[in-house]
Amino acid sequence: MEIIRYAALKAQPWRNGGGVTREVAVHPGSASPQAGTDGGWDWRVSIAEVSKAGDFSAYPGMDRVLTVVEGELLLLTVDGAEHPLEKYRPYRFSGDAAAAGALPTGNIRDLNVITRTGVFKGYTSIVELSKKRAHPVFEGQLGILLQGQATVGTGGDDQPTALERYDAVVGSDAGTPEILGRGFLAVVSIDPVGD
Repeated sequence: MEIIRYAALKAQPWRNGGGVTREVAVHPGSASPQAGTDGGWDWRVSIAEVSKAGDFSAYPGMDRVLTVVEGELLLLTVDGAEHPLEKYRPYRFSGDAAAAGALPTGNIRDLNVITRTGVFKGYTSIVELSKKRAHPVFEGQLGILLQGQATVGTGGDDQPTALERYDAVVGSDAGTPEILGRGFLAVVSIDPVGD
């Protein structure tokens, strides 16, 4: 069972100085931090801290799903149209679009899923956890604890492992990780686009 600890992720400053990003997972894994600008990866999952209004980086040939996971509101303008994004409401838009954000209620943190158009499709679902019914995380998924307290195990005899906020559990179909607790989980699915 693989857990990506948020506390161990390195903060990378945005090019425009408007915040920092922590890369949770990227495919292929050998991509450099600048690979998003030159097409060096096919998908990336990251958590960004946005501390000032301004333009978002363009990702030509990519699709984006952005979800506010901390803070109240991001006013996202995409190709001139304004979209008020509330907490835990994923929003999909093209990486080719001109996008900018405003912060009417203060700083936010957002979860970004960026996938290469026509190769992968990314999805984000927000799930309320239960202490009685475990939530499985399958192959091709990441489970990211957004809020609350949770543990992860594989349903066998192993001792469950505690998760901290923004820790990510890598899904598997062999010994499927199961998350129990109280709070909210982001389930990120990265699906290959069919032939």
